[in-house]
Amino acid sequence: MKINLILILFIFLSSFTGKPSVKLALVKYNGGGDWYANPTSLRNLSRFCNSNLGTDIDENYETIEIGSPNIYNYPYLHITGHGNIIFSDSEAENLRRYLESGGFLHISDNFGFDPYIRLAMKKVFPEKEFIELPWNHPIYHQKFNFNSGLPKIHEHDKKPAKGFGILHEGRLVCFYDHECDLGDGWEDQDVHKDPESTRLNALRMGANIIQFAFTQ
Repeated sequence: MKINLILILFIFLSSFTGKPSVKLALVKYNGGGDWYANPTSLRNLSRFCNSNLGTDIDENYETIEIGSPNIYNYPYLHITGHGNIIFSDSEAENLRRYLESGGFLHISDNFGFDPYIRLAMKKVFPEKEFIELPWNHPIYHQKFNFNSGLPKIHEHDKKPAKGFGILHEGRLVCFYDHECDLGDGWEDQDVHKDPESTRLNALRMGANIIQFAFTQ
């Protein structure tokens, strides 16, 4: 099922129910990693997008398992955490079908996630590699312009923030923010006590990802 058709259905139904037309989804995964690490982030991102992009996203995001057929109901999946992540064969196959059918996956490295998520995604796309996206890629130039690529939200290893992607038939199906920690930047201000300018940068980049995912 094509994700754009599901979006059209959500919008059509919302015109009768008055309810928001779409939800974002947080992926619950196996392996021991803390998939639940940023409980307020998607709620705040949804609010920001509704205010700044004119979207109609339900602030009450969904939590969904990667092997569920219901992932096809969501145009945007979010994965985050610090530790291990493991996909079974059926979960990897389900995620691949979702992405090839028009879905979009955003991975946010919450520090220490990198070696595990790379192995997990290699199971999804054995023939593909993460590629670093150039600063002129459209994902950095939606509603907001990031002429130097990803903003640095948290220091971690003090390495530069980088955005990686997986392409399928020329379409960006997965965006991975590494050494950046966008998800932390979306959380309530009192969680990490980031400067407001840092949170704003994180939310603006998040809005770019949503706009790109919904319109590419």
